Amino acid sequence: MSSQYLTLYKMIVLYMLKRCEVNLSKSQIYDFLLEKEYTTFLTLQEVFSELASSSLINEKTMANRTYLELTPDGEETLKFFGNRINPSIRQQIDEYLKANSMKLRDESSIQGDYQKTSENEYTAHLIAKENGQSLVEIKLTVPTEEIAQGICDKWQENNQDIYQYLVKKLMM
Repeated sequence: MSSQYLTLYKMIVLYMLKRCEVNLSKSQIYDFLLEKEYTTFLTLQEVFSELASSSLINEKTMANRTYLELTPDGEETLKFFGNRINPSIRQQIDEYLKANSMKLRDESSIQGDYQKTSENEYTAHLIAKENGQSLVEIKLTVPTEEIAQGICDKWQENNQDIYQYLVKKLMM
């Protein structure tokens, strides 16, 4: 793979992160770049790895998703090299982000993860955000990994109902 193309793909990723209002996951970026057939999955893995190792992005894994965050060094790099992105590609990115803004926001705003905290204990950590601010954070300690995973899955499906229930009960 030519370093010229790798640089372009890196700039596309940095541009997407800069233009989006929420942190994007790797899979959301994969969706765009692979749908447009710009590159391959393996090349994108190399791009993400190089961006992270050069501290242009930070990666944060929650449950089965890895979210990416643009670092100040990444922003600076985009300022210098962002002009390498063809205007038509920029337009496609902007259109994709606009057309999918609600979906991208929803996927990034509702997070559920769990971790083992002791021999027979797991803690599920559930978060709902709006405009980058936490609406609710819940930590539940449970006896098995299966229960913790189930709680995280149900949070993804039922977070609005759970939030409304909590607010209603706490306001009574």
